[in-house]
Amino acid sequence: MDWSWVGPPLDVRPLFARDRAELIALLRELYASDWQRPTVCPGWRVHDVVAHVVHDYIRKLSGRRDRFPAPGPVAGETLPVFLDRVNQEFVDVAARWSPQVLIDLLGLLGPELDRLWAAVDLDELGAVVWWAAPDMPAPAWLDVAREYTEYWVHQQQVRDAVGKPGANDDELTFPVMDTFLRAVPHALRLVPSEPGAWVELRVTGAGAGTWTVRRRDADWAVSRGSAGQCVGQGQPGQGQPAQAQVELSSGCLWRVATRGISVDAARDHARIVGDVSLGGAVLSLVSIVRQP
Repeated sequence: MDWSWVGPPLDVRPLFARDRAELIALLRELYASDWQRPTVCPGWRVHDVVAHVVHDYIRKLSGRRDRFPAPGPVAGETLPVFLDRVNQEFVDVAARWSPQVLIDLLGLLGPELDRLWAAVDLDELGAVVWWAAPDMPAPAWLDVAREYTEYWVHQQQVRDAVGKPGANDDELTFPVMDTFLRAVPHALRLVPSEPGAWVELRVTGAGAGTWTVRRRDADWAVSRGSAGQCVGQGQPGQGQPAQAQVELSSGCLWRVATRGISVDAARDHARIVGDVSLGGAVLSLVSIVRQP
């Protein structure tokens, strides 16, 4: 399959260890009451979000490293419902575990997971990235990048809950923005537009950058850079103005992509110039597996 529409590959593997070190340092500073604070994840406390990250480490090592078969969805159960169920089951069990045990597990299992990612051939096909193309395996680099965004976002959710910002400098944040914007072509798939139409996306704040999404004959394609930077690469920028320009902060982007805020709230915080309907549709991107 032609995956050029999802943009250029990126390798986030060097960032896993640093992101995890920032999380562990944060967790070691928390008071017992902080672990009970509610997060943006419905019904989950800080303790639950951290337990979920531990669960993800265990699932990846058991399934991908050890090839250990685990039960899948039951009859009639969709992937989002299945994931919600098994995630909650683990969080319920981990409610009996101390914060220190969760921290210890992150420290012990994290390096094992780093070794797993290091062995991945990024050019091969990996797992399905549901929010990019729900019916086919994605390039491994996108699959691994998706994993990085999940861990980074969960750390930010914990930081929001306890009022301790951090781990959001350009180095850690830009790959999250870059990965999440690979969801825009799928978000725009049903938006009618003529071939050659394009949208410019500008992200401000930590991880700032510019991306261009253009309409091809049968789909939309995303690339890094402004239209002028894409000239000569089969991209827009040869005289035709953008149908829409969308500007929003990185904080707004990651929160709407993970539904930490609503699409309407994101529209209130974004600046859209040109075709408001098309620009607004960009903000409907989803970069997580979720129920419709």
